[in-house]
Amino acid sequence: MTAFAVAPEDIASGFITACEAELNAPKPGNVHVFADGHGMSAADFLASAEAAAPFIAAAHSSVGARIEGAVDATWARVGQNTNLGIILLCAPLAQAAATAQSADLRRETRRVLQALDIKDAAAAFRAISKARPAGLGAAPLHDVHAPAETTLLEAMRAAAGRDRIAWQYANGFADIFDLGLETLAAARRRDADQPLATLILYATLLAAFPDSHIARKHGRAAAETVCGEAACFETNLKSAQGRDAAFELALEFDRALKRRGLNPGTSADLTVAVLFADYLAAILARPRKNG
Repeated sequence: MTAFAVAPEDIASGFITACEAELNAPKPGNVHVFADGHGMSAADFLASAEAAAPFIAAAHSSVGARIEGAVDATWARVGQNTNLGIILLCAPLAQAAATAQSADLRRETRRVLQALDIKDAAAAFRAISKARPAGLGAAPLHDVHAPAETTLLEAMRAAAGRDRIAWQYANGFADIFDLGLETLAAARRRDADQPLATLILYATLLAAFPDSHIARKHGRAAAETVCGEAACFETNLKSAQGRDAAFELALEFDRALKRRGLNPGTSADLTVAVLFADYLAAILARPRKNG
């Protein structure tokens, strides 16, 4: 364990904390404590986080093992895919923190991504196949239903054009470390509490690019429509007078999306990843004692 490495118990706590924080914001179209949706409840997601956390945080593990263990544990607990995207995003961040050689989480995450190998790909493919994410079909290259033939990073690069989670792997988690953490910091500077800051973060991500979960299930046009609606919502959110007014706007948009069966799941997954990265980065930034 290096001098900068984050302890497994802190990684597990950070993962559960990030998942809970995401559930405590009224994210339009997604599941949260204010409203269930799409056959799932906030309790399902909390149980999933608790089941997955020990595997996300496991000592002396690998990215692939973290992914597969967390997905297996989730299915054993809730019997459905509640958190595959969250796990795919958080496993490299956890690996970076657990093996950190510096206080720079972004640099450490890039190091972890570059070190991904075919074993990581094989484990991740098994996990994805088990989770059966909505809208997942056969891929022309590096299909998860076939044996892995390349590293997990290369497989994600091949999928980056159609999946925003894969795009993170291919681009050093840029949405997490640039747009995501910057938005979260800006919201806090405006004295937003955690649920409101999380809502602002989610709205920003939803407005920034078409949600790939919606695109897989309903087509690119539907995802682009929601992205445009989210841009209007984000503008209205900025002018809302207080948290109650902001939440009222969010719940109105939430009901509209759920009536149409639209779940921006990728944007929610990215929200958790930003909150998790923020938690880990804060630990890494703490002064270390020498000797």
